[in-house]
Amino acid sequence: MTDAAPQGRLPANTVDPQKIRGLYPALAGLTAEQLAPLLSPQAVMHLPAGSQVFAEHQPCQGFPLLLEGSIKVVKLAASGRELMLYRVTPGGSCIISSSCLLGHTDYNARGIAETPLTLTILPLPTFSRLMFEYPAFRDFIFHLFAERIGELMQLVEEVAFARLDQRLAKLLMARQDDVLFVTHQQLADELGSVREIVSRLLKGFAAQGLVSLGREQLTIIDRNGLQKIASV
Repeated sequence: MTDAAPQGRLPANTVDPQKIRGLYPALAGLTAEQLAPLLSPQAVMHLPAGSQVFAEHQPCQGFPLLLEGSIKVVKLAASGRELMLYRVTPGGSCIISSSCLLGHTDYNARGIAETPLTLTILPLPTFSRLMFEYPAFRDFIFHLFAERIGELMQLVEEVAFARLDQRLAKLLMARQDDVLFVTHQQLADELGSVREIVSRLLKGFAAQGLVSLGREQLTIIDRNGLQKIASV
């Protein structure tokens, strides 16, 4: 019996180079030999939902390339409340990892696996080399810096100036599905608020016929009504 993979198939836990090139076109110029260390079974990681991908004050060991799943990046307040800063999905970038690597600083937020993850890590020497030698990769990093900064500025504006009911309605409207399997606490965490206030607002939405509430479940009934609240 042999451990070799059948002809034409990759060994278990090995990522197809075409997959990473498809998700990260900035790496398309790398040869198969250059990609191999990132895609070997030893380099590819699988993490269950709820895992901590990185923690505050932890040194950054490399740049994550997310192949499957979703990571939420959150900031923890002294009171224990969390504020979600952004999500990382396959093909995306963690701006905090980029800034830590470029500035040689520790993480100042936490990364949590929202779903099971498959990812690989660009070690610091490889990240630095790509930044200097591959304009496409450098442009990718700086473009995502600009994109994330825009998102964070919008978040600051919403926290500072928008009413919480507007932000909650906007959060619900951003979901593609009408049936959401989510708790009031999870919504509060995303808004940087507390569960009691979010529950009160949701009950108000339900009384207006905009949503219906169930156990760890919320159904959107009137998207137009939520849109009116979000855009006030």
